[in-house]
Amino acid sequence: MKLSIIMPIYNEVELLEPVLERVQALDIAKEIILIDDHSTDGTTELIRRLARQPGIRALYHATNQGKGAAIRTGLTAVTGAVVIIQDADFEYDPAEIPSVIAPIVEGRCDVAFGSRFIGKIIGMRLPNRVANRILAATVWLLYGKGLTDEATAYKAFRSDLICRLPLRCKRFEFCPEVTAMALRLGRAIVESPISYRARTFEEGKKIGWRDFITAMRYLFAYRFRRVNLLDRPVNADALAAAVGASEMSDSASS
Repeated sequence: MKLSIIMPIYNEVELLEPVLERVQALDIAKEIILIDDHSTDGTTELIRRLARQPGIRALYHATNQGKGAAIRTGLTAVTGAVVIIQDADFEYDPAEIPSVIAPIVEGRCDVAFGSRFIGKIIGMRLPNRVANRILAATVWLLYGKGLTDEATAYKAFRSDLICRLPLRCKRFEFCPEVTAMALRLGRAIVESPISYRARTFEEGKKIGWRDFITAMRYLFAYRFRRVNLLDRPVNADALAAAVGASEMSDSASS
């Protein structure tokens, strides 16, 4: 079962390569999709070099659009059966990806989250802890689902689900939007413990209090909004191209 690892990237020239090395070290069939959200610090040039390696595909935004938009762009290139989001920093450890996706691989669910709050947290500021607790409580109150970590970046999905979700997110509202959509569709979300090392704004952290307000707004809005799956998955062209390439390869070897 091939895993598609989507990495939305903006100005991570110092950390991208070592994080990517850890992702590449995973002993699992995978494709890595790098999305450059119009970086300005040399990251774009680094991605162009890294994308020459096998198993890596790079996509580029002509303007800075946000993490959610980068993830949506990445989804159009997915050919794996499972999708997970990996940030281009060391807040989350790529070595824990197999345990996050395990519930999906084992057929127990279509959506799996890595939870920091049943795992280990280092360096998270008190306001961030409170905001995360409020978001989790809001999910329970609105959707009746006892998640411990709605805002975790480690979110994994069956690709035939997430590539048919009518996502509209631009920034960090990807998390509440995709969570709300999955729950509105009645899909179970299984959490697994992960470790987390928070970084500071000085170190490059980008999410702020305005994103918390937006997340709350999305959770409330989708509680009363019907969610209809797309008839055509956003990765339909990528899947067709992959099938075509496989057939050409089989023909050439026969």
